[in-house]
Amino acid sequence: MRAMKTRWLLLLGAVCALRAAAASYPDRWVWIFGWGLGKDADVAEITKVLEDGAAHGINGAVVSFGLDALCKKSPDFFRRLDTVQQTCTRLKVELIPTVFSVGYGGGVMSHDRHLAEGLPVVDAPFVARGGAARFVPDERARLLNSDFEQFKGNKFKGFNFHDDPGVVSFVDTAVKHGGAAAIRLENFASNPHGHGRVMQEVRVKPYRCYRLSAWVKTEELRPTGSFMMQVLAGNRNLAPREFGLQPTADWRKLTMLFNSLSNETVRIYVGMWGGKGGKLWLDDWSLEEVGPLNVLRRPGTPVTVRSADGATTFTEGKDYAPLVDAQFNPYRVPEGTGLPLRLPPGSRIAEGQQLKVSWYHPMLIHDSQVTLCMAEPKLYEIFDEEARLLAQRLKPRRVLLGMDEVRMGGTCAACRGKDMAKLMGDCVTRQAEALRRHSPGVEVLVWSDMFDPHHNAHGNYYLVEGDFSGSWKHIPKDMTMAVWGGAPREKNLKFFADAGFATVVACYYDADNLKHVEGWIKLAGETKGVRGFMYTPWQKKYALLPAFGDLLKQARPAGP
Repeated sequence: MRAMKTRWLLLLGAVCALRAAAASYPDRWVWIFGWGLGKDADVAEITKVLEDGAAHGINGAVVSFGLDALCKKSPDFFRRLDTVQQTCTRLKVELIPTVFSVGYGGGVMSHDRHLAEGLPVVDAPFVARGGAARFVPDERARLLNSDFEQFKGNKFKGFNFHDDPGVVSFVDTAVKHGGAAAIRLENFASNPHGHGRVMQEVRVKPYRCYRLSAWVKTEELRPTGSFMMQVLAGNRNLAPREFGLQPTADWRKLTMLFNSLSNETVRIYVGMWGGKGGKLWLDDWSLEEVGPLNVLRRPGTPVTVRSADGATTFTEGKDYAPLVDAQFNPYRVPEGTGLPLRLPPGSRIAEGQQLKVSWYHPMLIHDSQVTLCMAEPKLYEIFDEEARLLAQRLKPRRVLLGMDEVRMGGTCAACRGKDMAKLMGDCVTRQAEALRRHSPGVEVLVWSDMFDPHHNAHGNYYLVEGDFSGSWKHIPKDMTMAVWGGAPREKNLKFFADAGFATVVACYYDADNLKHVEGWIKLAGETKGVRGFMYTPWQKKYALLPAFGDLLKQARPAGP
């Protein structure tokens, strides 16, 4: 009798254990970030993360590694990739590739950099002389007192403002880049917002390209991420750039391009937003209109050359040589005033003739982001071929689409005037179709922000001409949303639950503890459709991964 009772208790315990295991989240993943498999040491470091995670219940590893540019990879890369895949198999951790970023260019940029989205320069003036037509810049677009030489007390002439003269901003005649003076910014905590900035409003021509430069020096500046050069028009930032300053560094020249778009005036800022300490010096600004630099050449970014009266449109290859920049690189800011138009023998363009020239150029966002055009057909040819290679190499069961933060669109001839929400949905749908064409039955996930009205699926988003609102209506409902963020996002998770999408929570974001993760777990336990969690760092911070895995072992999803 006692033996039978013992067997029943053991059986009951086993059943309870099975029910508990079945009730836990099926997807418990880690985001592998910061390694490109460019060296053997990457494999050892990745293996340690995988082993630490697997020991605490992690069963998926989401990786990028440039897996949407497999046709460009070396034998050493594939050897390392095979080792990582074998490690995942040994640990029973699913390898989940991330591919096809549009917002950050992804592997497509290694195929064809001219697929970058373009901003238009319209009817820039050129004059033909000596076998070439050259750009004529607008000399009126300039900064006043750009060398900071004109001042009285601690106030500089020519600026609309500089924050708190004599408290935050000072004339410095001892430390300067050139001339007799520079502006020094410090004591940021004395400003209610931590500001230490200079600003000047400048007249510009609509749809023209400008190059802005400033010399900067720092001393124990913190946080360096609070430094920005900004060009604002209304409530839009025309040049959302970051420069990665060092806390203490000698004079350094910072340069960027911006397009005026439809604006006739812009507000140019340089300085600190939310500064905490240290010093920042600025000197020798410059602003100049530039001609054809980093000219995009693809069907959706045509070059147009017309007579000054607009009556004649000239023919490329006959009236002028193709406008091609041999040094084209969307990640750099070129020197010079722009490429000339070479005029071959027999050109209809006469000596001294005035012209109107239009072209498109890419825009670098933050420090390294170049967005692709979603309407260019060649993009989908690349996606299809890379989907084939991915299937051949990894045979994935699940794939995450890297379709987050698409910060440009609707500005080149290929996508201008299109419904940006539908274009976004169509792009993701075609990506999923390409994956499933070569990997039948593959499950497709996507970063959530471009399909979330509480995140980035709205109008007035960075340099996008158009509105992403409603993008979620144009994608298959069997797509799983990777809802991301540091602090819990109740509205976001609930939105996708109500819209009928399954979700995975991508949380953590390099915090010092797991308090936000605990908040996400609580929220997910009250929200239908949440399938799991992903430990998502962006600074190779994996020390809390074991504790993250242990938390998920105790977490339970919402009931049906």
